[in-house]
Amino acid sequence: MQEITPFHTAINDLAGLAAGIHKNSGKIIGYMCSYAPEELIYAAGFHPMRLFSSKSDISLAENHLQAYCCSLVRGVLEDSLAGRLGYLNGMVFPHTCDSIQRLSDIWRLNTNHGFFADVIMPAKLNTPSARAYMKDVLKKFQTDLETAIGHSIAPEDLKASICLFNRIRKHLARIYELKSKFPSIIREKDLFAIVKGAMVMDRKELADRLENIVQRLEQKDPSPSSAKRIILSGSICDMPDIYSLIEAAGGMVVADDLCTGNRWFEGQMDEGIDPLEALTARYADRAICPAKHSGNTLRGENLVRLAKDHKADGVIFAFLKFCDPHAFDFPYMKDFLDKAAIKSLHLELDDQQQGQGQLSTRLETFIHMI
Repeated sequence: MQEITPFHTAINDLAGLAAGIHKNSGKIIGYMCSYAPEELIYAAGFHPMRLFSSKSDISLAENHLQAYCCSLVRGVLEDSLAGRLGYLNGMVFPHTCDSIQRLSDIWRLNTNHGFFADVIMPAKLNTPSARAYMKDVLKKFQTDLETAIGHSIAPEDLKASICLFNRIRKHLARIYELKSKFPSIIREKDLFAIVKGAMVMDRKELADRLENIVQRLEQKDPSPSSAKRIILSGSICDMPDIYSLIEAAGGMVVADDLCTGNRWFEGQMDEGIDPLEALTARYADRAICPAKHSGNTLRGENLVRLAKDHKADGVIFAFLKFCDPHAFDFPYMKDFLDKAAIKSLHLELDDQQQGQGQLSTRLETFIHMI
């Protein structure tokens, strides 16, 4: 589909994409976590851009971070220290995992990208006091942005931003719905490009492009597929090869539980209430990651429900190496799947150390087994 080509172009040339944004007088604020309040960033006139791990060797970052930090944290710092993130005009750090929290301090002391903010959201989300605290944190972040731009964020601008991001999330959810219903309707690598591209592209242009993709997919007459239906679960998935390898092994990803996937765009914000209240509800009620708490069984129950709703044949856990929150969470999540008789496979991935042959063998064996 030619409508997907701009997404591949965007993710393969982030520097070129950033140059285009700057040419249109845009300023870019980077972020690394799906808890970053993009709606506020956008309402302030900035372009929110998610950062992904470096594909280069890690050397400069080793002076600041232990080797057992995940490749995302080390890679983003490496790119900054090596001068590859010169297009950034700021950086936002929601406090989630320990590594990102500590990177915040290292970043503040060793880089110079302009605007800087910590967004210290509560770890426990299921109490009235946590919700009140969440609103205060978002209000402070709004004040930080207003100080940076020299004027207040107009309520109508924030409402317009919420409406735009709702539109984007609605289209992404529809693409996922069609992919689940008709697995062959879109190639795995194209779905990856759409989701990753949606985190970096101009948002107004993105909303229109996603709408065009939805319209094209709804007009397609997809062929039946006998591929095994797979759920991907984990944190950030920045490895397009894994999607192609799953497809080559006889599987198709029909849904995911990723912070670069469903957890990022799941849910709509109420456009009829106070914007800060809508933002608070969104970030307090969205599908949580293991760095947050909203009940002892919520994440396990959600993964089982996701697998059953999408008639999955199996779940593949794709974790970044040294990702402590997901590593600690895994036994508990696997236990939920085992009790529901849902087969699973655990993969530990690292952007700098890819053993594609071994990965292919493990995927082929798992998909054959299910």
